[in-house]
Amino acid sequence: MTLLARLDRLPLSKPHYALLLIGGLGYTFDGMDSAVVAFLMPSAQEAWDLSNGALGLIGSASPFGFLFGAVAAGLLGDRIGRRKVMMWALAFYAFFSLVAAFAPNYELFLGARTLAGAGAGAESAIIAPFLSEFVPAARRGWFVGALAGFFSFGFVAAALIGRFVVPTVHEGWRVAQVITALPVVMLLWWRRSLPESPRYLIARGELAAAEQVVSDLERKVEKAIGEPLPPVPAEDAATTAAAIAPARPALGLFAALKYLWSGRMARRTAITWLIWFVITFSYYGFFSWIPTLLIQRGITVTKSFEFSIIIYLAQIPGYFSAAWLSERLDRKNVIALYLTGSALSAFWLSQTTTPASITLAGAVLSFFLNGTYAGVYSYTPEVFPTWIRASGTGMSSAFGRVGSILAPVIIGVSSASFGFAGVFGLTTAVLAVGVICTVLFGVSTAGRSLEELTEPGPAPSVLPSAPTTTEVTSR
Repeated sequence: MTLLARLDRLPLSKPHYALLLIGGLGYTFDGMDSAVVAFLMPSAQEAWDLSNGALGLIGSASPFGFLFGAVAAGLLGDRIGRRKVMMWALAFYAFFSLVAAFAPNYELFLGARTLAGAGAGAESAIIAPFLSEFVPAARRGWFVGALAGFFSFGFVAAALIGRFVVPTVHEGWRVAQVITALPVVMLLWWRRSLPESPRYLIARGELAAAEQVVSDLERKVEKAIGEPLPPVPAEDAATTAAAIAPARPALGLFAALKYLWSGRMARRTAITWLIWFVITFSYYGFFSWIPTLLIQRGITVTKSFEFSIIIYLAQIPGYFSAAWLSERLDRKNVIALYLTGSALSAFWLSQTTTPASITLAGAVLSFFLNGTYAGVYSYTPEVFPTWIRASGTGMSSAFGRVGSILAPVIIGVSSASFGFAGVFGLTTAVLAVGVICTVLFGVSTAGRSLEELTEPGPAPSVLPSAPTTTEVTSR
């Protein structure tokens, strides 16, 4: 029997929840970094007397860095390991957050914000594919959806910092960035508690190390549940093939792209990239403009921040309701359902005029947009083979970041030309395209092992040759 069968039959228990907390805290601070910039910009503009153009570059700095960080994390995650990339990304992000906090001028601040975004992007792109490789198929949708839900805690924390720290503490905008750098202390915990993915180790031919990780996890799970582990089920052909497949060297950027867009992978890649673009365009377009649009509706800056907190709080049930549904519906159906809710909410928002109705419609849109993200984070690692899973997920996330860079500009132009209704009419149209394509072309993934979803079929011609390995048997 193989290591993969032993790993997948483990019931979800305390050791898995510890991994959920580790990855979740990483996402919390990634979300905080993404959201807090909106509350730093007015102070930075005042401190350095910035033009609107220079201020706009600050808003784009983190998403721009995020794009390159996500690509780098994917390629490195398949080359040197998921664990190393996750830890180094956190350290990189925290260091440059501190540099930005103490930056004496605009140029250094802008550069540091870009590099901090690269660190956050690298960490964000690696966590889901990394930790999904530990979780049995029956619980993977809930686990990864709940993992992504920690983003919402970061956004709420950023809104609270923006409301209670930035305007009330001396140089509060600098203090806010010091707060976002605090997770660097988590490295002390991660170094001791975070194992490498056994699936990655098997794909790299490091069978003894994979055996050690699985054995340790089995021992911890058995202790946590207080009873013998369930028997190892008979393996399907895909799991067996994955266990005896040749070790595959990690690909470079162009070889990885060639594989992702070749043969049967092209459809998977296309729909996954499209979903990421649609949700990220809509999400960042909405959250980057909603405070400004509220102010344009006659709400004070302080009140707009308070209403933003309400809208951010709606993220939490959005994420976790979608995580719950991901165990009961196919992942692609969860994505389509929440995209549909997002489209209807965006249309509702385009028709509202009063501050209260805008806030309510915005909260509902926030609920559905973030529920979509929970489905997307669960779905994406499932459609790429283990040996290129981190690269595939990282590039999908990076393509989505193109949407986050374009959205503020496109929506800004739309706002000037078509007004408030035009902004969210455009968002509705983008989301509708996402719904149609997900339903028609998405892959069904619920309840299927990662190997069943991705491993069957001959290795494509773009892969370099590598020595074979033998099957790993049970102890």
